[in-house]
Amino acid sequence: MAKIQAIRGMNDILPEQTPVWQFVESTVRRVLAQYGYQEIRMPIVEQTDLFKRSIGEVTDIVEKEMYTFEDRNGDSLTLRPEGTAGCVRAAEEHGLLFNQTRRLWYTGPMFRHERPQKGRYRQFHQIGVECFGMNGPDIDAELLILTARLWKELGLAEHTRLEINSIGTLESRRVYRSALVDYLGQFKADLDADSRRRLESNPLRILDSKDPSTRKILENAPSLDDYLDEESREHFERLKALLEAAGVNYSVNPALVRGLDYYGKTVFEWITDSLGAQGTVCAGGRYDGLVEQLGGKPTFAVGFAMGLERLILLLETLELVPEHVNSNADVYVTAMGEGALAPALVLAEKLRAALPERVIISHCGGGSFKSQMKKADRSGARYAVILGENEVANGTVGLKPLRADEPQAEIAQDKLADTLAAALAG
Repeated sequence: MAKIQAIRGMNDILPEQTPVWQFVESTVRRVLAQYGYQEIRMPIVEQTDLFKRSIGEVTDIVEKEMYTFEDRNGDSLTLRPEGTAGCVRAAEEHGLLFNQTRRLWYTGPMFRHERPQKGRYRQFHQIGVECFGMNGPDIDAELLILTARLWKELGLAEHTRLEINSIGTLESRRVYRSALVDYLGQFKADLDADSRRRLESNPLRILDSKDPSTRKILENAPSLDDYLDEESREHFERLKALLEAAGVNYSVNPALVRGLDYYGKTVFEWITDSLGAQGTVCAGGRYDGLVEQLGGKPTFAVGFAMGLERLILLLETLELVPEHVNSNADVYVTAMGEGALAPALVLAEKLRAALPERVIISHCGGGSFKSQMKKADRSGARYAVILGENEVANGTVGLKPLRADEPQAEIAQDKLADTLAAALAG
């Protein structure tokens, strides 16, 4: 019988890999808590119309990439391809937005049926941050200052750069879109296939084309900046001033438009040059019209999402994962002989109570001294506690350093916790 394997592009995250995930997730969680952001958790399945109405029916995500199916009631459901729409739906449904300001964040899997490649999968994981009820550029700036702090915490500050742009209001983009289509229509035959298709459905996405011939045509295209409304222009100038005051470096990229229909005014991307073509590690912008578009009252909103697979790949590529992250244990407690089994379990439990921040592994399954010490070494622990029947009788243990060339010491059991606390703190 053939073995059942994981679906292509939907990967298992193995025990050897999860410590890095936990490190990144806990770092992000800690930084967000510093800024007063609250976690919200949404279901991974939503009504299909939620994404059609928010993302846009003529976007690549809705047209080609969504996992959509009918349930037993005949309702069209979709595995979420992104988190913003679901967050807006949940916040509006539960009355979190009316006459309030909110700073929310979430994490979890998203699903898109696209070609799997390094750092991009069909089931991927994002951390999203969404802010509601704040109109000024100060909240846009806070999000960018927050992410700059996160890169410092992860050791990525020197490996990421910020690009920003303003895409104005829906009305100013409508006027610009008409001018852009008129210009590009003259060169339709010379555009790449994706751009020819987008010319009718989503022409602003052509600005983001990587095709060399299309890029050449775009050099003389109308500039979105020339069509910005005064309010968007002022908002953008104030945002730049706030970033400069906070010491956050940026560059303005006029071709940055983002791929989702709900964005307006500020858009941004944090980019790295260390992963080849897949360089965006965090992206977002304002979406002031989305809450109303989904049936709520007009609500100012801005947010971003970062892909965890991409972040982790970047940390591993640059060898920036801290050494302690991959260690599964601090102390490994062995039991030599039948008479030491119960005392070893009891001793390990006492150590866990006394050292709650430390990982204490009890050896189980028997075996010789040599085999137990091999497992202690493989665990990554810094110390092995050796408890045999003689030690039980004497009220002592052997304490063996596993990561330093130091001799084994004999320690009284009632002094072990204090000895380990001092040694592990060093």
